[in-house]
Amino acid sequence: QVQLVESGGGSVRIGDSLRLSCTASGGTFSNTALGWFRQAPGKEREFLATISWSEMTYYQDSVKGRFTISRDNAKNTVYLQMNNLKAEDTALYYCAADRGVDRQYGVQRLRVGAAEYDYWGQGTQVTVSS
Repeated sequence: QVQLVESGGGSVRIGDSLRLSCTASGGTFSNTALGWFRQAPGKEREFLATISWSEMTYYQDSVKGRFTISRDNAKNTVYLQMNNLKAEDTALYYCAADRGVDRQYGVQRLRVGAAEYDYWGQGTQVTVSS
């Protein structure tokens, strides 16, 4: 069983930056695909970014060029660097991990759907205001 714990959220001003972290325990971190999602009040959970076991990355268009996903396998941690934050980035941010099936079979895949992940953190709140 993999447990994920997010940190780094907070209240910032428009244009500021934040770096979210998500640390995993259990499982083999280097084998997993990792993703970041967010959910604003009254809205559905939204895909933001993913990084595969081989460090391929993919972003939702609205955050491309502003957000960067990265991973440190030695620290069992995935990061989301968020720059030039906007009010519409206000949401609860979640990280997610799969079971590592892709690496097991040597598959290169970018997981962009929530249903493609097996484990979720509890979320960290990001609030952006003027």
